[in-house]
Amino acid sequence: MHPETRRQFLSESTARLAGAAALAGGVLHANPHGLPIGLQLYTVRTELEKDFPGTLRKVAAIGYKEVELYAFLNMPASEIRRGIADNGLACEAAHYDMTLQDALAREIDYAKELGLRYMLMAWLTPEERRSLDDYKHHADFFNHAGEQCKKAGIQFGYHNHNFEFKTYNGVLAFDELLRRTDPHLVQIELDCFWITFAGKDPVEYFKKYPGRYPMLHIKDRKPGYGISTDVDDKPGPFTEVGRGTIDWKPIFAASPAAGVKRIFVEQDFCDGSPFESARISYEYLKNLS
Repeated sequence: MHPETRRQFLSESTARLAGAAALAGGVLHANPHGLPIGLQLYTVRTELEKDFPGTLRKVAAIGYKEVELYAFLNMPASEIRRGIADNGLACEAAHYDMTLQDALAREIDYAKELGLRYMLMAWLTPEERRSLDDYKHHADFFNHAGEQCKKAGIQFGYHNHNFEFKTYNGVLAFDELLRRTDPHLVQIELDCFWITFAGKDPVEYFKKYPGRYPMLHIKDRKPGYGISTDVDDKPGPFTEVGRGTIDWKPIFAASPAAGVKRIFVEQDFCDGSPFESARISYEYLKNLS
């Protein structure tokens, strides 16, 4: 998830952010570890904005059966539902930013109407993460949001980057966020690219907080990039799954204990066609043994 660009999309569509219609029909394509392979549509954001139904059709043609939304592009909910259903896709998760605080009840109602199962806090601005106290404040809101979501049959969650792995007076922000949030109310969509970019091991976090990760973001990192907790907003480090430095086999081997139910391919920047990048990642995961 490329932050600043994503932030623009999220801000433009916050009034409508909720989720997408859950769709019945067909078995989701899965890798040998039994996890359905989804696509975070941020990967094809430019194409989606130009041609929503056509982009979904191309995503489905690759083999994906599930998608995750980063925004709603000011489209009517009925049009989104129709585009998803017409292409045999399921969608149960969508991303939000902290402006959700100002419209929580409305967004929950909208999400429930669309059949959303997960509402995920996807991004904190630099101004929203200046100190450990900021994370403590966010944890309080996340617990509240999780409680309200639970009443509607929806799971609230948080999607990480690498900036959460900064320390403040010796305290790791991500650990503090997890410690302060109720695991039943606030679960985690772990982004494997960003956590490894920060120099941390997803498997260690699976063991440290078992059962807390219903979803993973699957993206890979090119060789030659060092560890950093500063968001890299440049195209450089992103590559197709299986072509980078992340060792996926131990991550998937440990995923059952972590509680993983869904995985979403995402590539923030692609060197060529995002559809080709999505295809390469899909084929790698489908054939992973």
